Amino acid sequence: NVYFDGRVVSHTVLFPSGEKKTLGLIYAGEYHFGTGAPERMEIVAGECTVVLDGASERAVYGAGTQFDVPGDSGFTIAVSAGICEYICSFL
Repeated sequence: NVYFDGRVVSHTVLFPSGEKKTLGLIYAGEYHFGTGAPERMEIVAGECTVVLDGASERAVYGAGTQFDVPGDSGFTIAVSAGICEYICSFL
């Protein structure tokens, strides 16, 4: 999947158990994503700032951290410099 003119790219991985994850890269910028199902975003490299829909506070996540996003919701993610790499698990 390619979003925002190539500034966000993800690859879907399907496991034999039926589990689905996406692996991706987010280049510098600010982007909003909607969710259908609940998601867990694990940051594996770089750093990002996240605001969940309906919230006002920003949280910073770096490599080795994660955040959950409720289903039928969304979040705004910003990368100030470089590339942020993530693994998204559908809960």
